Amino acid sequence: MKINRFNQRIVLSATMILLTACTVQAPAASMPSASNGEMTATVSALPVDGTAEPVQATAALAAGCTGQLTPAQMEGPYYTPNPPQRTSLIEEGVVGEPILLTGYVWDTACRPIAGAVVDLWQTDGVGVYDNEGYRLRGYTLTDDSGRYTMQTVIPGEYPGRPPHIHVKIQPPGGAVLTSQMYFPNAAANARDRLFDSALILDLQETGDGLIGVMNFVVTP
Repeated sequence: MKINRFNQRIVLSATMILLTACTVQAPAASMPSASNGEMTATVSALPVDGTAEPVQATAALAAGCTGQLTPAQMEGPYYTPNPPQRTSLIEEGVVGEPILLTGYVWDTACRPIAGAVVDLWQTDGVGVYDNEGYRLRGYTLTDDSGRYTMQTVIPGEYPGRPPHIHVKIQPPGGAVLTSQMYFPNAAANARDRLFDSALILDLQETGDGLIGVMNFVVTP
């Protein structure tokens, strides 16, 4: 599948944000040690073909991982089973500000989980769910480093809820974690009975667009 130049740039930006968060901001004491069987950090370069995949990305990218399970949240009434696999939820007619979602899926030992299903569903930018088809619904799989990416739009509010994105994470052969992602500084967060500050996306403005980072720790 071809990746256009815009997608190449924004995914590269997301990769650099993730590498910075994991290798610079995390304290050195939290880095896994080769002596205890964990893989060490080896991120030497990025390829020149624009795919933004680290040449050597290992479990030490989880330097900031605490091993604490991501909080579970209710599925809600609008989940549609058997969504399509895709890398972008944006299609013709979808309303909303574009955002690239990205992050890692780890187990409780902070090891990356490859091939985990990351299943997302949400409203469009004006707070409307598609309950007849699969607009703004779909899943992707984590890569060998446990990373996922999905292009979508910022959801709008609908009555009684702040902007949020639903997610189901399922490791290969493992249990499903159902949760939600929230946006910082949304006025409706404070009055929402489900809101959990541990589930706030880390929003990053880049020259190529908005990136939202959320990592997940699940039971393998």
